[in-house]
Amino acid sequence: MTVISPALEAAPRRAWLADLPVLAVAVVWGGSYLAAKGITTSHTVIAVLVLRFALVLPVLAVAGWSRLRALSAAQLRSAGLLGLVLGGIFLLETYGVVHTSATNAGLIISLTMIFTPLAEAAVRRQAPSTGFLGAAAVSVVGVVLLTQGAGFTAPGLGDLLILGAALARTLHVLLMARIEAVQDADALSLTTVQLGGAVLVFALLAAVPGTGASPWAAAADFGTAEWAGLAFLSVFCTLFAFFVQMWAVRRTSPSRVSLLLGTEPLWAAVAGIAIGGEYLGPLGYAGAALVLAGTAWGRRAVAPAAWRVSEHVSGKRRSHG
Repeated sequence: MTVISPALEAAPRRAWLADLPVLAVAVVWGGSYLAAKGITTSHTVIAVLVLRFALVLPVLAVAGWSRLRALSAAQLRSAGLLGLVLGGIFLLETYGVVHTSATNAGLIISLTMIFTPLAEAAVRRQAPSTGFLGAAAVSVVGVVLLTQGAGFTAPGLGDLLILGAALARTLHVLLMARIEAVQDADALSLTTVQLGGAVLVFALLAAVPGTGASPWAAAADFGTAEWAGLAFLSVFCTLFAFFVQMWAVRRTSPSRVSLLLGTEPLWAAVAGIAIGGEYLGPLGYAGAALVLAGTAWGRRAVAPAAWRVSEHVSGKRRSHG
């Protein structure tokens, strides 16, 4: 009879203990679209973005102050540039979710997982695998159906803005991978500078006449529900999410974290339908299923061998404590 050591028996349990907080991040990120939609109008987008990130930026700065001061001038400039792109992403996402459903927003933004490998392949002049191209086709068909739940019409403004946000996310990922100055930068410091750059963009836009309510006016009009939604976006979707990711990658594999976070669009759909009362219709449900299937297939088709190796090495490391 084979005897399994207590250490080996405990390894799967430790893996799940690391997985649960990461899965919680995917759940709150999925709920972020509905939360943003609930507290934001087209007149308060910039104000809400200023409030959301200005609340958490001091916490991040204090938590990593010593490492933040250690950044070189080149790292600061590069992180600042990434912050401008990040600001564009949040503007497109937030304006987009005001004009479309939370379900559509969460599912369309997941196309980043398809766009990024395609863009990387184009930069490297390498043809994507047949499997990945098939996954991309399935995802695109899914988005077409998803945005046509009420019958075949032109995609709405919100859908197009979210699609633009997915493309901007792709640009952000490519820049992160290719700007040498940030390759060895501390993750917390890099995030803090990027968010600082994004908040600066939002604050400057808020000061321009005709861009909507000021942060102070928006805050004055908030009731209990709006403050709760803002706290959810700031504390859970930003602070909690960042620190869990930093904690998890030290206890599990990056690929495992990535796969768990990849369930975000599923939770966006669940929140939009179950809590927000959104209606997709038969075409919409078919499209949602195709988007989820296509993005999951695409993630596995990009580098299945690397994913398996990473999981194997990580599993060995965890089993040895």
